[in-house]
Amino acid sequence: MKTRLTGLATAFLLSAGAVQAAECIAPANPGGGWDFTCRQIGKILYDIGQVDKPVQVTNMAGGGGGLAFASVVNERNDDGDLIVAASQATATRLAQNAYGGATADQVRFVGAIGADPGVIVVAADSPLNSLDDLMNAIKAGDDVSFAGGSAAGGFDHLKVLMLAKESGITDIRSIKYIGVDGGADAITQTIGGFTTGMTGDMSEIVGFLKAGEVKALAVLTEERVPGFEDVPTAVEQGYKTVAVNWRGLYVPKGISDERFNEWGQKLAAVAESAEWKEAMAANGLAPFTKVGGDFQSWVDGVIADTEALSREIGVIQ
Repeated sequence: MKTRLTGLATAFLLSAGAVQAAECIAPANPGGGWDFTCRQIGKILYDIGQVDKPVQVTNMAGGGGGLAFASVVNERNDDGDLIVAASQATATRLAQNAYGGATADQVRFVGAIGADPGVIVVAADSPLNSLDDLMNAIKAGDDVSFAGGSAAGGFDHLKVLMLAKESGITDIRSIKYIGVDGGADAITQTIGGFTTGMTGDMSEIVGFLKAGEVKALAVLTEERVPGFEDVPTAVEQGYKTVAVNWRGLYVPKGISDERFNEWGQKLAAVAESAEWKEAMAANGLAPFTKVGGDFQSWVDGVIADTEALSREIGVIQ
C-alpha cells in the first residue's frame, strides 16, 4: 500500500510539474500559407527556447478560416496555450463578413512578423513588361484578364483593383478576374495563355520565376524584396499601391493580458532570430514586424479600408 501511494504521489507531482505543450491551429490543409506560419513559427519557438516542448500543429480547414475562428471564439476562448495562424486573408474575410457575423474584436491579434509580398506576373513570353504596359492595355480595351488564388473580391482580386484605381481606371468592376484554387493554379492559367496575368504572393511564384516560366511586372512592397532585387516595386513605377499578405498570429480573447504580452514577446524573439530570417529568405518573405498591443488597432484599420473597397466593387452592400 505504501509503495502504491508513493507511486501515485510521484505521478501527481510529475503531472503537476509538466509543461503544457502549446498548440498552433492552421486554418487550412497542409501546404498552404497558414500551415507554413504555424510550422515555421512553431519550430523556431522551440528551437530558440521560447517554449519547452515542440508546438503541436493542428490543421483545421473550413470556411476560409471561419471554422477555426468560430472554434476559438466559442470553445477555447480562454486557452492561453493556443495560437492561431492569421494573415491578410483573415482580415479581408472579416471585412467582408465572410465568417457569418464574426468580428475582429472577438480574438486578440498578437502580431505579424513577416509578409508575403503581393506580385503581378505575366507569362515569360508576354509582350507586357511593366505595370504601365498592363494598365494601358486595359485602358485601350484589350482583352486583359487575371487569375488569382482567392475568390472574386478576395485579396488577390483587390490587388489588381487597387493598381487600376491608381492608374486612373474608374470602371474597376469591368476588369476580368478568375478566382481559382490557389496560386499554383492561377500561374498555370497565365502560363497556358488563358489569362493575361496572375495576381498573388511572392511565395507562390518563386519556383516559376526561377524556372523562367513567368516574369514579374511588380512586387507590391515599399522596397525591393531581398533575394529578388531584379523585380521592381509598383511604388518605383509610380503606383502607391502596397499590398502584402502579412503572416502572424491571433490568440483567444479571454486570455490574460500577461499571457497576451508573453506571446507578443515570444513572437518578437522569433522575428529577431537568425532562423526566421533564413526562413523568410528561402520563401520570398519580406521583413514586416508589428507585435504587441498596437497590432489590433492596425488590423482594425486594414479591415476598415478593405471594407470600403469591397463596398465600392459590390462584394458587400
